[in-house]
Amino acid sequence: HPAWPAIHELSLWLGSMDVGSDIVGMNKGGSVMLGDVRVSMVAADHSAGDRLAGDGVPLYLGDPVGFVIELENGKRIYHAGDTALFGDMRLIGEMHRPDVAFLPIGGHFTMDPPAAARAVELLGVTTVVPIHYGTFPVLVGTPAQLGEELQHLDLGDVRVIAPEPGETVG
Repeated sequence: HPAWPAIHELSLWLGSMDVGSDIVGMNKGGSVMLGDVRVSMVAADHSAGDRLAGDGVPLYLGDPVGFVIELENGKRIYHAGDTALFGDMRLIGEMHRPDVAFLPIGGHFTMDPPAAARAVELLGVTTVVPIHYGTFPVLVGTPAQLGEELQHLDLGDVRVIAPEPGETVG
């Protein structure tokens, strides 16, 4: 079974179902080892919930979070998830030293390309993978716009990787 780290409240909810995976409940500031991979939970700034089936009432599922994943080879990946830009991304950069950041750029529900470029600056990463864009009409941010915004911040040497759905990159 795969193991999935999750914020404590979400792990409790998932634990009440047969999800076919090991759910590892944790919280912001914590780290767990999953085999030779270290997963650290960090803050995010967003809403966090879902609708209950049937009555449409929102179900609170814990605070929003991101993850820093340190691979066996020492490479560190920051996955911000759905988030707005927030100043403590500088601390995530200083404390976890990610090499690559997966950052939302769609706008409307998350940060847009100008904010994502500022996140790259705060994090100090050399590679960024834009996420959460183009899947439905209100998510209008594009990887090209992110590249332009990085240029405006004199971060044009940051590599932007934007694979097509299903494409793999090395």
